[in-house]
Amino acid sequence: MPGYQHYSFDLWLTLIRSNPAFKQERARYFFRRFNPRHKSLEEVQAAFRQVDLMCNAINEKTGGNIDAEEMYLMVISAISDHTCSFADIDLPGLYAEMEELLLRHLPQVYCTDTPRVLARLREDGEVTLNILSNTGFIKGSTLRRILGLIELENYFDFQLYSDELGLSKPCPRLFEKLLQKIEETRGSLARKRIIHVGDNPLADIHGASTIGIDSLLINSNDLSISKLVAL
Repeated sequence: MPGYQHYSFDLWLTLIRSNPAFKQERARYFFRRFNPRHKSLEEVQAAFRQVDLMCNAINEKTGGNIDAEEMYLMVISAISDHTCSFADIDLPGLYAEMEELLLRHLPQVYCTDTPRVLARLREDGEVTLNILSNTGFIKGSTLRRILGLIELENYFDFQLYSDELGLSKPCPRLFEKLLQKIEETRGSLARKRIIHVGDNPLADIHGASTIGIDSLLINSNDLSISKLVAL
């Protein structure tokens, strides 16, 4: 490893991936509860994909963050052909239902090498690690619980989520928040000693470049997390 002392990681499709059962059950829930036009289950699933892609693109473009509750309302509106009233929707209750569903169908560690590599990076006691992740339908507060349940939490010194900071990758201000948190955690560190790892060329690789830290693209190309212990 070329002298890195701090490793920052994206979360989704870098360290974890969705459990297919969660997305299926989530679509069934909305199919039953918010479907006045009697859309098919496939159409409900398509509405989730469209809202997810749209909000992700908007967040990457503006650097802001569209909250989970707003995204769920967008899905409900799409399913009803934009004719529904939101007046009677219990948003905190709806999110609590989605969180409970997620806890029953936990995300999966992206690959079997992930825990081994994270442990290897930390083994000398001098290296620190963090999560820097954009959020969507799932809030940072929920992701913190998930990382504990799938036994990844203890590898990381801190976690930063877009919904908690109101900023999304690749916004330079979010990466500056990362640098500030590193300094608070371990003291001043030269940028050449920091690397950010992720699967998204725009959010992760371009985002890291805006503040002059190294980056590594994995999983969306022919590299895996194991590359980190082979550098």
